Amino acid sequence: MPELDDWLRRRARTNQIGGASRTFVVCEGNRVIAYYALASGAVKQPEAPGRFRRNVPDPIPVAVLGRLAIDGAYQGRGIGRALVRDAGLRLLNAAEILGIRGVLVHAISEDARAFYEAVGFLPSPSDPMMLMVGLHDLKSALNF
Repeated sequence: MPELDDWLRRRARTNQIGGASRTFVVCEGNRVIAYYALASGAVKQPEAPGRFRRNVPDPIPVAVLGRLAIDGAYQGRGIGRALVRDAGLRLLNAAEILGIRGVLVHAISEDARAFYEAVGFLPSPSDPMMLMVGLHDLKSALNF
């Protein structure tokens, strides 16, 4: 998708330097074939799926999985699932030192939404394109 390519070229480095997000890439040779970004965030309780909002503060502290993208020539090879797993491992480690209830993602298409649901994310009751998963549930879904 052009907007995802553009974000990587124009924003990833600036966000990295400024501390707004951290970007992780998969390369084949000198070519980036996939990437994702992580940032901190929060979500209001009414926007979270039911189970996700029990016994937590409002707003709920989350990590934001943003801009996950895979080169079209490499789609369907399990790279997306591997990137979500990699992000999950990083976030489980981060949760040892700071409060993170789960992971939030904004799906950019119906296909992306279906992908996130397949790896354990649940849609927000207020916006089906905003999905969340608790860290424990992500750990189970990705067989850590």
